[in-house]
Amino acid sequence: MTEKLYLADASIECFDATVRSAEENRVELDRTAFYVTGGGQPHDIGLLRWTGGESSVDDVRTIGGRVWHELSGDLPEQGTAVTGFVDQVRRHQMMRTHTAMHILCGVMWQRWQRVVTGGNMAALSGRMDFELDEFPHGFAEQIEELCNAEVAANRPVTVSFLQRSEAVLDRDLIRTKVNLIPENVDEIRVVDIVGLDKQADGGTHVAFTGEVGRIEITKTESKGRGFKRVRFVLHDK
Repeated sequence: MTEKLYLADASIECFDATVRSAEENRVELDRTAFYVTGGGQPHDIGLLRWTGGESSVDDVRTIGGRVWHELSGDLPEQGTAVTGFVDQVRRHQMMRTHTAMHILCGVMWQRWQRVVTGGNMAALSGRMDFELDEFPHGFAEQIEELCNAEVAANRPVTVSFLQRSEAVLDRDLIRTKVNLIPENVDEIRVVDIVGLDKQADGGTHVAFTGEVGRIEITKTESKGRGFKRVRFVLHDK
């Protein structure tokens, strides 16, 4: 399997790899720092360079259990040594957005004891769905204020790895339904906004909540009983 370097270090800007397979307009690498679409987070983009050629990386996704990088331009042959360059502007926007989603989850749990049921994100915007019958009075203003207080607190965001047997006993992780992670996954990656939110998660995040920027709740929607949606955007200030 392709080694996913971002799982241990989301700050990697460039990396060296070897082409395992090449077909049509895509390549499989032995290792990558490009985020692979999944968990509601879109893929990274960037550039691959090698002796005698380069291509932009336009898509990264798992197909048939293999990680493929879709390219525009030249196609390196199998066995070629390449260097990958991640688009850091977009990556950091995604990191800010994903951490904002965890802040929203943490605030919702700490204040109203409601769990997230789904979500999706783009660069500097996202939406979260919650198990909630009705929005409390003044909900949008209140949750926006609480979320921005967590940004101002500049809490550290840490990444660790737990054995599955440990993860299922961690009370802070139980609400994120570790049991839904495939049974063949023995090691659980945990993202912890220290003192606020702790989740089993495979995405990329900033190191401190202060990097997120200002969170603006743009819309709240009722999708039915027990299904409420919150939309947000991020601002630099």
